Order: sequence, then structure tokens, then C-alpha cells
Amino acid sequence: MNSDPEAKTEAPARRPRLVLLIATALFVPPVVLGIVEASLRIAGVGYNPALLVPCTVNGSPASRYNLFFAAPFFPPGMVQTPRLYAIPTTKPPGTFRIFVLGESAAMGDPDSAYGFSRYLEVMLRERFPSMKFEVVNTGCVAINSHVSLLIAEGLANRHPDLFIIYSGNNEVVGPYGPGTVLTASAMSIPVVRASIFYRSSRIGQLVTRLGTQKQEWRGMEMFLDKQVPASSPLMEHVYANFERNLRDTIAVGRDAGAKVIVATIATNLKDCAPFASLHRGNLTEEDLRSWSALVQQGNDLEGVGSHAEALQLYLSAARIDDEYAELEFRIARCLWSLGDYKAAKEHFRHARDLDTLRFRADSKINDINREVVSSISGVGLVDADSVLANASRDGIIGSDLVYEHVHLTPEGNYLLARAMFLQIANDFPSEAGHSLDSDVPSEAECERLLALTGYDRSRLAAEMLGRLGRPPFTNQMNHSEQILRFATMAEGPVESPNDTAAEYQWAIARAPDDKILRLHFGLFLYAYNRAAAAKQLALAQPWDGYPMFLPDGTQVR
Repeated sequence: MNSDPEAKTEAPARRPRLVLLIATALFVPPVVLGIVEASLRIAGVGYNPALLVPCTVNGSPASRYNLFFAAPFFPPGMVQTPRLYAIPTTKPPGTFRIFVLGESAAMGDPDSAYGFSRYLEVMLRERFPSMKFEVVNTGCVAINSHVSLLIAEGLANRHPDLFIIYSGNNEVVGPYGPGTVLTASAMSIPVVRASIFYRSSRIGQLVTRLGTQKQEWRGMEMFLDKQVPASSPLMEHVYANFERNLRDTIAVGRDAGAKVIVATIATNLKDCAPFASLHRGNLTEEDLRSWSALVQQGNDLEGVGSHAEALQLYLSAARIDDEYAELEFRIARCLWSLGDYKAAKEHFRHARDLDTLRFRADSKINDINREVVSSISGVGLVDADSVLANASRDGIIGSDLVYEHVHLTPEGNYLLARAMFLQIANDFPSEAGHSLDSDVPSEAECERLLALTGYDRSRLAAEMLGRLGRPPFTNQMNHSEQILRFATMAEGPVESPNDTAAEYQWAIARAPDDKILRLHFGLFLYAYNRAAAAKQLALAQPWDGYPMFLPDGTQVR
């Protein structure tokens, strides 16, 4: 037993020092970091990561998209932006304000001028002329639900009436997904949100800038070595994070007093072969040789039109390894050729879900969209996957409605917008002479109002043809078929420049304040009348002071 009296007096004396050390460790670092953060802001280091910053539109106060908002989610040199937009500070009486959230498919890529939000806007404008509609599309290339939630939060105080969420394609390849090249990956929600907070701070911006080399955006080609099989345990993070973000985004919209519509994702099943495939992990060399021989024999038979015989060989190969996405696609094609569309659809869907370059929302993502909506009263669901499938001749979505893998054609965008319109319009008083179900604006009517000319259809097809000339599209087993399809579309109908100009002039006369019409008309005119082009581009400024340029780089004055 220790009976030293000095030891007894030293123990209590050490306690205050221990408490002081703990308090110092807990409180001093945050204080120091706060001082450093404030100093960097005062010194002008870094950027403001807010979604919106003040501007003026036609001399009136507004808020515009902040070009630095997406910087925390992309390496230097690779930041992607949506179609630029500005929101008036004061919402005029009788105005219905809609915000669209999502990725490039929601944005309307390859050209947001013909995205579903634009079709929806003209439908509402035409059928409810006594109201004013503001449809703000915030969709952006390469983002996902982690970013969409922040966008919703940034818009919550801008008097929204409706949020439309069309999201889910980039949960694996977008920021914090297990197949991304943009940020750290495969994190739980608390870690992701802590990382976003850090990367948005001035300290985080400085460290990121010093520690990261500037890179070049190379599109989908950048992700070729980021394969994630469906069986990966990392996919559980993906699904859990998507569901949490979706629920939180819906809550943001409802707390802001807005209604919310969630849409499932429509993807190309029939004409989009898997981008990459992986064999099951425990496949032996002998099994692989047997599998390969069966697939090669099936391929030879399929090539000469013997689909029934090829199918049997493919099914035999699947009994050896049923995780190879391309094999599922081959089975689906044979079933489709034999007229068994129901079975073909299931195999096409399974091929998409097994695709290890996961650029398309899979079945589980769409299930989450449906389940979340069903669990929250008052939230609307537009089942885009079903809407487009029902409009397809064989019930399987193909390139007539989705260009390549996820980006909708004008026809596909019209169908999605029509489904949105039918749900939204139920809340508005019917205009005299119009019945909701029977008098929805037709596709041709909408496309005339949007000035979707023969010139523009050819231009869009040529854009897609160029994309398909690069990986990962060049790795798809049906790549040559896709190239032929888009090459034919790119040739397009013969249309004189005067006819194209007349179509734009008619649409602009109906909507003289439509900046997107002005922008596209100006770009079209550049080849024929540069002065007229400059005039249209000057009227297309998204906000006062935004510099507009002719295609040759000359700034419009």
C-alpha cells in the first residue's frame, strides 16, 4: 500500500492540468481553423461555393447560377456547369415557379433547348395562357444526388411552387460514387457530407488546389477503368446514399412550401449494349474455355440469323457464368428476334443491371424512386420508365426514344413532359375550351414552339454520332449498328436556310422573351448574317453583363 502523503496531494493537483489539456485539445484547433478560414476569406483566397449570387436581369434584381458552385465536386479544370440561368428576386403575382433537379438527362443533353423541361414549359404556357410559368432547369452533367440535394437547398428560399426530380444515372460514377474519377468514393452519408463541407471551405479549397493537378474533361472515356460489378458490396452504399439524399431533397422542397414530383429513369435497353462486363469471380480456366466456346458458336449462328440455335448455346453458357452482362444482352437480342418480347425485356434489363460501367440507373435505383414516393404522402410519381416503355412498339425502350444510353430524343422528352403536364395541370383551373386529357399540346405543336427544325435534328444527330466515335461506346458489341443509325439521322431532311430562319422567327414571335430561342437562332444565323446573329445573341444574355460571343470568339457588344 502506498502511504506517501506527497503522492496523495499530487493526484488532485494533476486533475486541473488534465482538464485544461483536454479543453485545449477540443477547443483550440476549431478556433485556430476558424481564424485561418476567416483570414483566407478576408484575403480573397478561394471562391464562394453558394449556388446563387446576385445579379440583375433587364435592370431588375435577380439571382444567377454561381459558376463556382460545382467546383468542390470536380478536379481543377474539369468543372461542369448547367445551362446558365437567373431567377428574378421578386416572383410576380400569378407566377408558377418550377425547379428541375437532376443530371445531364434532366438537363436535356445533348441540347437543353429540347429537354423535357422545355416541352413542359410550352405545354403549360399554351394551355394556361392566363398564368405565367417559370421553369428553371438546374440539371448538370456528371453530378448526382449528393449535389442535387445542395441545389435544392440553394433554391428553397426562391419561392418554389414545384420541384421535379429526375435523378439516378450517376450514383456510381458521380461524386462520391464507387466508380467515380471526380472525388473520393464509396463513402457513407455522414462522411460524404463532412467531405463536401471541407471541400467547400476556403481551407479545403486551398489544400485541394495545391494537392491536385489540373485535368482535362474527357467525358465517359475517363471512367473506363472504374468497373463496379452488381455484386460489389459497395453498391449497398450507393443505394443507401441515394435513398437518403432523395428523402432529404423531397423534405427540402416540402419545407419550402413546394410540391414535389419524382420521376423514375428511362434508359435505352434494346439498342445500348453493356459498356463492360466481368466474369464471376470463382470461374475456373476450364469453365472459361467452355463458356467462351459456347458464346463464339452462338455468335456465329446469330450472325447468319439462326437465333433459336444461338439462344440455346447462349443459355448453356449462362449456366456456367450468368454474371457477364454482354451474354445477357445476346440472349435478349435472340429472344427479341424470335418475337418473345416479354422475356427479351427481362434479359435486356438484366444486361443493363450487370453492366460494370454503370452509367445507367439500374432496376434498384428505380425501385428506390418508387418506394420513397409511396412512403411519403403528397409526393407525385411520374414513372418515366413505364411511360416510355408503353410508347415503344415492343414495350422495350430503344434508340427512337433514348439516343444512346440515357439521353432522351425529342420524342422521348415530349412523352416525359406530357406525363408531367398531366399530373401538374390537375391542380390548375381548366381554361375555357380545353379538356385536360384530350387537349394536351401535340408533339408537333410543341416542337414548332421550340423551333426544333430539320437543321437542328440533323445537328443533334451529328453531335451524338461524334460521341459514339469514342470509348466506351466503341467497346459495345452493337457499336456499328448505332453508328449507322446516327449517320443516317445526321444526314437529315433537306431544309433551306430560309425555311429554318422562318421557323425560328415564328417561334420567337410567339415568345419574344425566350432567351434560348434567341441563342439558337443567333448561332444558326452566324453562317449567313453575322450582324443579325450578333443581335440575337445580345438578346440571349442570361443576365445583365454576361459576355456573349460569336462562334469565331468575337464578343457581342
